Amino acid sequence: MSQSLAIQLAERLRSEPLDLVRIAGEIAERSGYGLYLVGGAVRDLLLGQANLDLDLVVEGDAVELARALQRQAGGEVLTHPRFGTAKLRRGDLLIDLATARAESYEHPGALPTVRPSTIVDDLARRDFTINAMAIHLDASNFGRLVDPFGGQEDLSRKRVRVLHDNSFIDDATRMLRAVRYEQRFDFRLDPATERLLRRDVSMLHTVSGDRTRHEVELILREPCPEKALARAEGLGLLAQIHPSLRGNGWVAEKFRTARATAHPPALGLYLSILVYHFTDQEVEDLATALKLPGATARVIRDSVRLRQSLHALETPELSPSTAYRFLEDYSPTSILACAIASDSPLVQTRLKLYLDRWRHVKPSLDGQALQRMGIPPGPRIGRMLRALLEARLDQRVRTRSEEANLVRLWMSQEK
Repeated sequence: MSQSLAIQLAERLRSEPLDLVRIAGEIAERSGYGLYLVGGAVRDLLLGQANLDLDLVVEGDAVELARALQRQAGGEVLTHPRFGTAKLRRGDLLIDLATARAESYEHPGALPTVRPSTIVDDLARRDFTINAMAIHLDASNFGRLVDPFGGQEDLSRKRVRVLHDNSFIDDATRMLRAVRYEQRFDFRLDPATERLLRRDVSMLHTVSGDRTRHEVELILREPCPEKALARAEGLGLLAQIHPSLRGNGWVAEKFRTARATAHPPALGLYLSILVYHFTDQEVEDLATALKLPGATARVIRDSVRLRQSLHALETPELSPSTAYRFLEDYSPTSILACAIASDSPLVQTRLKLYLDRWRHVKPSLDGQALQRMGIPPGPRIGRMLRALLEARLDQRVRTRSEEANLVRLWMSQEK
């Protein structure tokens, strides 16, 4: 196994990170430290997938090892001695190093209390067995797998399994991660793990809105997030975040349309689709529960506010300039969300026309040109430019000379 993993490491890592990892392993061995590759990189290596996240754990002083590696290989080091962690950056390459540690939780949802320990203790604090494996990087053991909890077997059986019965109580965000991994890899939750999740689903309220939002964002960054959302709804997780959240077929259809329209869809677009049928109060409740950043909260508020007023765009004789005035104060993301989610072909067409054409229309004449035509500086300039814009939108003028003729007409009428 160690030889085959060493070969896989050499094949999957580019030459520069492989060289750095080998140098780090040699330094660790001289220092009497154990050095290990941990986390998703190990899991994905065993699955035959590429993952260049280099998270290393040191049975020893990670900060000291990072500095020794810098002295020998160059780069920049950022250290956090209090936490026993360091980052080494060399060009585009980033390596995270952490001292092996054990952890305990004072109460459900609390951040863990940590202390230096062994690689097995470090792996024991992980979320799932498939993420609780390590590969030796010290020179004499390079490529040997450390798998104290049966993660490799769980990979072969395509199952997501927690390490102990209180896993979701200690950290309820693991429930959202379980669903994300299950759907990403086309695995299934281990039956005992699913029972524990259903038992502990209400524990999601013990973690902060920031941490829950982070896990939701990670789900939305998956290639097909609707799969995880559907599973999360079936397990009762979405209802814990907000009772009106759904991961149904309508959401799946609109998410697929979003991916066909935007590459990749912004988080705000996915969220706007998720809240499309919410009331104003439900949007505020979700924004508060997830502690959404101000810009994201504004986008989903805009989406719901626009959805409530879309009937204004269904008048057959509506002019482009009138539609422009109606839409110009909404964010492009919220307009796109409504274009995707609306069931009215006419509304969809007008929203897309605004995004693709109308919002980019500008008059050929500017303020200086108007002044040269004899219009004094002041609010009148702004009003005329706005009127020219609307004339352009409605195709009453198409060229600069036509704009100038229209301005002269207005000037003569004012006289």
